[in-house]
Amino acid sequence: MLQTAQRSAKSKTKKPAPPHERFLEAFRWMLLSRTLEEKLVSLYRGGLITGGVYIGKGQEAVSAACGLFLQKGDIFAPLIRDQAGRSAFGEPLLDVTRTYLGSRLGPMRGRDGNIHRGRPRDNQLAMVSHLGAMISVTVGTLMAKRFKGEKNFVGLTCIGEGGMQSGAFHEGMNIAAVEQVPLVVVATNNHYAYSTPNDREFACHDLVDRAIGYGFESYSLDGTDLSACLDVIGGAVRRARAGRPPQLVVAEMLRLSGHGEHDDASYVTDEIKRQPFARDCLKVAEQRIVDLNLMDAETLAEWRRDAVAQVDEAIATAQKEAPPEGDKEDWCAISTRDLVDSLE
Repeated sequence: MLQTAQRSAKSKTKKPAPPHERFLEAFRWMLLSRTLEEKLVSLYRGGLITGGVYIGKGQEAVSAACGLFLQKGDIFAPLIRDQAGRSAFGEPLLDVTRTYLGSRLGPMRGRDGNIHRGRPRDNQLAMVSHLGAMISVTVGTLMAKRFKGEKNFVGLTCIGEGGMQSGAFHEGMNIAAVEQVPLVVVATNNHYAYSTPNDREFACHDLVDRAIGYGFESYSLDGTDLSACLDVIGGAVRRARAGRPPQLVVAEMLRLSGHGEHDDASYVTDEIKRQPFARDCLKVAEQRIVDLNLMDAETLAEWRRDAVAQVDEAIATAQKEAPPEGDKEDWCAISTRDLVDSLE
């Protein structure tokens, strides 16, 4: 009994394991994303943003890990809740604010709503509305790079569990495995496809179980745990780059907002909100920083001030810029501009 009590006491005083070596770097991207999206919500509610606003509150840990481990030459295909990953991959905040505020100087030049932005020439693909389609788009891009003789690249695309029920998802997963492209698919099970709960979306025990049927390697993780996100997603990227089969990662968390800011999420039950996967990943990460004394309170406060300053500057710049004038803009597709000029 005494030995048992001693072992129990030791286990209670045992120091928590140190976080992933890129934990603080990822936390800063999470913090910047949360700061930006809270400001976008405020602008939307003030009538300054046309269209919808869809935020990634509660999914920043997964998203940051998705963008953090990609290298120059890799392909990233983010979705609507992946601002943290977009920023970690190198997307300027000004691209975001210009798009949401309709500036003609933004990457989409004031066209196509406010969420379908991308920089394909910098390997960040613009999101297709049919979310399951991004797997096939990413696979096609990876095959093109292979045909050109490029080496040492991977592609990573994100999807929600709702999108996993689409036909495009199944087609994309199949061709990725058949062609053995270096692909990582990160699926976020945030428990609702808009307002449809998991039990009305799929009947399998766990979405990760599907991987074997496609020929993927698969991994599950707690999407509220930043260290786990970095370990698992970083490992999947390394394996894909090393020539292993395509990788499927399924992260579990709760979407901590409505589907969009037009949605009050009243369908989310109190029981769901009490589950472990309903934790706020940003608060969990910050508490770990405090518990492990990874930085002092003033440094953390300075990081918050810096995030606010970056966001405010990007918004102020975009607000000064003019929207496009439909009858004057040259909206020819960039890839064919030279061809058009040569024919004139």
